[in-house]
Amino acid sequence: QVQLVESGGGLVQAGGSLSVSCAASGRTFTRYAMGWFRQAPGKEREFVAAINWSGGSTSYTDSVKGRFTISRDNAKNTVYLQMNSLKPEDTAVYYCAAGWAVLTTPTSYPYWGQGTQVKVTV
Repeated sequence: QVQLVESGGGLVQAGGSLSVSCAASGRTFTRYAMGWFRQAPGKEREFVAAINWSGGSTSYTDSVKGRFTISRDNAKNTVYLQMNSLKPEDTAVYYCAAGWAVLTTPTSYPYWGQGTQVKVTV
């Protein structure tokens, strides 16, 4: 089992950048693929990005390709999401999740953090 804690959310103007982090507890971090999801008010939770255990394979939803970068530091048990060229439609609560493969469906990830709010203003 793994516990996940996100940090780094906040308020940013459109066009700006923000980085969110997710720290994992335990010594089994490298067993897991890690994903970032987001949920805006009144909408379903949606896939943003994912990375495999080594960092050698990543996946992104089309709307963030070229703007967001997922990475991980296994020595620090941490996964990051660097968000550039932010848009108001990126506003959401961002969640990190741990699972067994780089997949895009929330149900594929058994472990979740509590989320961190990202708000992008015009």
